[in-house]
Amino acid sequence: MGKLNSKQVENLSEPGTHEDGEGLRLAVKPSGRKSWVLRFQIGGKRREMGIGSYPKVSLKEARLVAAGHRKQLANGIDPMAARDAQREAERESQRAKEAQRVTFQSLAIDYHTAHSSTWSAKWRKGWLRKLELYAFPTIGKKSAGDIETEDVLRVLQPIWGSKTRTADEVRGQIEQILDAAKSRRLRKGDNPARWRGHLDNLLSRAEKKQARKREHFAAMKWQDVPALMTTLAAHDSNAAVAARLMIFTGARAQMIRLASWEEFDLNAGVWSLPAERMKMRKAFDIPLARPAVEMLKELQPIDGSPFLFPGQGKSGAIHANAIRNLLHSLGHDDVTRHGFRSSFRDWANERTHYPREVCELALAHDERDQTEAAYSRSGFLEKRRALMDEWAQFITTLPAANLIHGDLNAAYRAPAEPRPDGAQLGFNR
Repeated sequence: MGKLNSKQVENLSEPGTHEDGEGLRLAVKPSGRKSWVLRFQIGGKRREMGIGSYPKVSLKEARLVAAGHRKQLANGIDPMAARDAQREAERESQRAKEAQRVTFQSLAIDYHTAHSSTWSAKWRKGWLRKLELYAFPTIGKKSAGDIETEDVLRVLQPIWGSKTRTADEVRGQIEQILDAAKSRRLRKGDNPARWRGHLDNLLSRAEKKQARKREHFAAMKWQDVPALMTTLAAHDSNAAVAARLMIFTGARAQMIRLASWEEFDLNAGVWSLPAERMKMRKAFDIPLARPAVEMLKELQPIDGSPFLFPGQGKSGAIHANAIRNLLHSLGHDDVTRHGFRSSFRDWANERTHYPREVCELALAHDERDQTEAAYSRSGFLEKRRALMDEWAQFITTLPAANLIHGDLNAAYRAPAEPRPDGAQLGFNR
């Protein structure tokens, strides 16, 4: 039998705790507010658990709840942990119900609204139009949590062979939208629109390569790169710094996106990429020009992230399309990220006398045969450093940016002095 009765509980007004027995007590606050507390011991630790306020929970109900918790304790169950798990399950159930009411189409519109202000007008209009034509009819009314690989394939397969480039852009858009849905806890698990290690096993890689080959990686004229670098330097975003590093180094977009701090020796001015990060699976060192080093020294590492450019997605790195979206927002829909490698190569071909193998190695294109490469293990690092220093000087020199449409060719009319060995450039695409 408990020590309290209903009348006592109703009339108690003295602040403090009033025992009912077996750990159940009524706590009375100075304000007069009353609540039930169960005191128990588990794992050698004394704990207190609130089980409701009075009069919402009556004496009889409090005793029943306390008895249930004591039964849990007898079975080795922590009643507080069990209660927290139940509450989380209820919240998860509610989230799942809410997620079912949010369609892919509405998520796409939300994503467009959130991000399109930084896009060019052309990309902003085309982004939704492609989804309206190819994705919404198939998955528009489905919830994000219900979209599986088979659904994505039903969107892509009809146009993969005939409109591969468009299909891959739609795939990227679906991936972005589902990543955003996961961030909003509207879906779980892997992204079914992911290409690498997933859809690349189910859709023709040859078609994708052919589509990219047909596109020819539209490149910016080398004469226009200094003006873009000036614009990027004034742009306060990680994507802008990533774009500048890509142009400084001639690196591929994926190399930039997943660049980690441990790969950089800023004192030595070298970026060392392990074999697994390189297209040809061979470790590669990239010399960093002084402006690139100074830019990276100003970049602040983010606690808990190994990446230079952290992001919110599953990889933890900046989104794969961040640089592309930035370029589009600056009105450069007509160039690709990969095209800046061609911009650099055209500049090196037309305005320097560095040997072809040095220029090609600057882009991680090793055209030496195995015997020659074996006797030249340094990879021309210092010669490449001199080349990249000249490139950095060109793209960061403001007068060059101001002469783009004026007398730029006159400024470069006198080519660099020929090399003593008489080496000449030959550039075959």
